[in-house]
Amino acid sequence: MPAEFTHHKIRLSDVVMHYVTAGPADAPPVLLLHGWPQTWFEWRHVMGLLANDYQLIAPDMRGLGDSSRPLDGYDSKTIAGDLNELMANHLDISRYHLVGHDWGGPTGFALAVAASEAVASFTIVDVTVPGLGPDVSQGGKRWHHAFHMTPDLPEALVQGREREYLSWFYREFSYQPDAIGDEDIDEYLRTYTQPGALRSGFSYYRNIPANKAANIAIKESGFRLPMPVLAVGGGRAGSRGRGTEPEESLREIAEQVTGAVVAESGHFVPEEQPEELAALMRRHFETNPIQV
Repeated sequence: MPAEFTHHKIRLSDVVMHYVTAGPADAPPVLLLHGWPQTWFEWRHVMGLLANDYQLIAPDMRGLGDSSRPLDGYDSKTIAGDLNELMANHLDISRYHLVGHDWGGPTGFALAVAASEAVASFTIVDVTVPGLGPDVSQGGKRWHHAFHMTPDLPEALVQGREREYLSWFYREFSYQPDAIGDEDIDEYLRTYTQPGALRSGFSYYRNIPANKAANIAIKESGFRLPMPVLAVGGGRAGSRGRGTEPEESLREIAEQVTGAVVAESGHFVPEEQPEELAALMRRHFETNPIQV
């Protein structure tokens, strides 16, 4: 682990949150949200590329990584509330860039809605917002969504086989075969084999219907995201990259959307093509600067 990464834990109202920071404390802040089956660790390469110029904050979201695992509260709005508490109340950061990959994307969307005055820009990576634009489950193509939503069964079948199950995703959802290596998988499994970790991860999927209903209601209210949005997709559909789907989704709800497709990547863009993603993010941040 790079020495410049600093680990922290803070007790929030409903969760003990682990987060990692890097970069100068007086630089523009960037909040990085991970997905499943990952943790803050998915941002390690991107953080190394941006740490000279930005204050980077990468939390483990509720129930995942080294954060605590409450029994409930896995809808995007509640998780966004954790993150708003971290940024506004604990870190006292009033303005920041927001980036979310996979489940970090819908969670980031909920945060951008709830704290729109704090989010200077929003970047969503290889995911759609449930209920807006292309189906987040791709009409069943994302077969694991329905499986994870099934009560109790996935825990019963996966527990004790976490390496076999999760490694399938790291392999099959990556176009770059060496993007997530054995040591990286060891780090993910360190937390995903802990008590309650599978339940917490599957609970994100079990809240898809509630998230869809909430997001449709937001759209029907006439609300539009006021901040500039960068919507990035992986270009390799055979490795589960979503292509232009993130852009199509965000155009349903945002005033200003820039789309980008990372051609030589599947789903795990931050680990498959960190240089290209970091360059896209940097350009987006520089176009929409935060005064510090």
